[in-house]
Amino acid sequence: MKIFQKTSSFSSEEKTFVTIGTFDGVHFGHQKIIEKLVSEAKKEQKKSVLLTFFPHPRMVLQKDASIELINTINERANLLEKTGLDYLIIHPFSRAFSRTTALEFVRDILVNQLNISKLIIGYDHHFGKNREGNITQLTEYSHLYDFKVEEIPAQDIDDVSVSSTKIRRALHEGNLKTANHYLGYNFMLNGNVVNGKKLGGKIGYPTANIDIKEDYKLIPKTGVYVVKSTIDKVEVFGMMNIGNRPTVNGNHQTIEVHFFDFNKDLYHQNLTIELLYFLRDEQKFESLDLLIHQLKKDELIARDYIKNNL
Repeated sequence: MKIFQKTSSFSSEEKTFVTIGTFDGVHFGHQKIIEKLVSEAKKEQKKSVLLTFFPHPRMVLQKDASIELINTINERANLLEKTGLDYLIIHPFSRAFSRTTALEFVRDILVNQLNISKLIIGYDHHFGKNREGNITQLTEYSHLYDFKVEEIPAQDIDDVSVSSTKIRRALHEGNLKTANHYLGYNFMLNGNVVNGKKLGGKIGYPTANIDIKEDYKLIPKTGVYVVKSTIDKVEVFGMMNIGNRPTVNGNHQTIEVHFFDFNKDLYHQNLTIELLYFLRDEQKFESLDLLIHQLKKDELIARDYIKNNL
């Protein structure tokens, strides 16, 4: 898969099959659309193109600082790479771009820049200035500019109506089983290992402190999780705490991972942490001894889960 950072950088003498959308989560429903795009393009010996946008339109148009996305843009690109797409275009979304009319979008971008042969879109897709473009307009323009349009019905995307909103809600509730089921993969956090207070090492549970620089990345419910990561091409398992560390009077949220049977320096490495199972809510303990006792119980449950489920 080749990545382009704007539509004007892309050119193809071959006709293309295109889909458009934010695709936050690249969840099971998204994957069905992309699978259809890729297979139909190959069948017709055309190139498959996914056009997405960054920043998220709400970040630009509503200055929505509270927006939380399931994937960072790099995570989204990595997930899309696994789908068999030929091309990914990540077009910058701006206020100026938001004023592009539906006609301009179809004529200037889809037809003139992407050389479109067929557009495959999800149910109830809107685009263009004030979201004025819809399936009716697309069908009209397709006759004018000689390309085909296929809208995938809602029931064909997923019987349980997968949506990014439902996945976000499940993650906020600690319902990791539902979130990972809808995603079709394990929800992940990606960040650099930074220096912490080193308290974990003193109580027998050294941790890697994960710093996530993208402030729009969704952080799930505080609590303790069973996790895995791939370090130096080896899968390692452990448990992760998301929270404020109330037992030691912490005053800001941290993400700390303790890996089992692992003793390597991870400082300044970039790690992807996959969340497998929600163990428990964060608690405040009256003493460090009680915290250590709980951590030992957490470890037993986590190891048992890994042994019996993975």
